[in-house]
Amino acid sequence: MAVHIIPSDKLSAEALKGVIDEFISRDGTDYGAMEASPETKFKQVKQKLASGWAVLIYDDEAETTNIFMKDDPLLKKIDQLNE
Repeated sequence: MAVHIIPSDKLSAEALKGVIDEFISRDGTDYGAMEASPETKFKQVKQKLASGWAVLIYDDEAETTNIFMKDDPLLKKIDQLNE
């Protein structure tokens, strides 16, 4: 399994917008106790990516991109698999 962390600044603005828009439109994405507008959700995710609190993950096999919080336990497993 080849999974890569992709720095968000390596994507074009259009590609990053597409990844974030797709991510925030998923069912079950949690934004806390109060529902936020799509614009607010977009800004929150983009800010987390820019600050390093969230990372983009690309899966070669599935050809998908996902967003994870940097402390997600799954990222540790990915690091171990890529060693």
